[in-house]
Amino acid sequence: MRLLSHLNQRTLRAVIAFVFSLFCVIAFGHFQPGFGKNEGVTNIFSPLSQPAQEIKETSYLVLVVCAVIFIIVGGLLVYSLVRFRHRAGDEATEPPQIYGSNQIELAWTVLPILIVFVLILVTSRTIADIQNRKPPRGAVQATVVGHQWWWEIRYPELGIVTANELHVPATTEDKRQPAFLNLQSADVAHSFWVPQLAGKTDVIPNRENRMWIEPTIPGTYLGNCAEYCGTQHARMLIRVVVHTPEEFDRWVREQQQPALMAADAAEGRKAFLANSCVNCHTVRGTTADGKFGPDLTHLMSRETLAAGAAPNTPENLRLWVRDPQRIKLGCLMPNMQMTDREVDQIVAYLQTLK
Repeated sequence: MRLLSHLNQRTLRAVIAFVFSLFCVIAFGHFQPGFGKNEGVTNIFSPLSQPAQEIKETSYLVLVVCAVIFIIVGGLLVYSLVRFRHRAGDEATEPPQIYGSNQIELAWTVLPILIVFVLILVTSRTIADIQNRKPPRGAVQATVVGHQWWWEIRYPELGIVTANELHVPATTEDKRQPAFLNLQSADVAHSFWVPQLAGKTDVIPNRENRMWIEPTIPGTYLGNCAEYCGTQHARMLIRVVVHTPEEFDRWVREQQQPALMAADAAEGRKAFLANSCVNCHTVRGTTADGKFGPDLTHLMSRETLAAGAAPNTPENLRLWVRDPQRIKLGCLMPNMQMTDREVDQIVAYLQTLK
């Protein structure tokens, strides 16, 4: 009996702790408006894009309904544990044997069905509203291709190809500029997820999925592949860089330019084009036309290397060219066994690709 009493106390403490945790989850971020502040934190309760805002509102409804159910059921359980706990002298008596109530049994059968039905309707409406949205005139169109383990990003209408950083304009109160994404995979199943901008969308081989985002605050939003896709899944990161409309137009003009032919990097360009790098990488304006690796035409305009595995600094760039496995073990870029002179020349040339 002491053991039973001890278990009841532990159960009561666990219930109270869980209720408090659930309250914290619901409360934090609940009052964050859609036009909030980008603090660089991947917080699903701080949406800064229209689809993420709609998902948040639906999620709160589900959380509130589940919290109410939990409080009622947990409250009745706690009441039963306290009200009907073991007392001295209970060994000599037997609790009254009472048949169940038809009204109560009917209620706890019908009410859950109605609750599930309401949640299905609300969720279906949100999903349909997000997935069936049509691109307005002037919307940015981009194709995102998942590779092991990096993201290829194409802007067919703008003639731009980049990697691992999706650049889009911010929607303002005067002008809406959503970005519609076609998601494809070049190898295995991936999942595209930037928590503050939209929900997860699978990236499946031989299938094209679509999603859209409409960020409202300029800044850099962090995301990642949310579907295990191999050894370096954890380092298949994505950055969504949101510009003001004017900054985005300037970025487009810069990205549309061919690679800069710096006179002081002629030896490095010659070493790059003479090496096996050209089998995988493209540098527009040169003979390098590989399709297996990221387009390097404007490599130094990106914030990171190897899909977010390391900051894009001269030191990391040299380490990446020298031996990619030291930064991203298992990546498909091999160690080319180049001499120090070749590495220095190629790194000097890559640093001019801005």
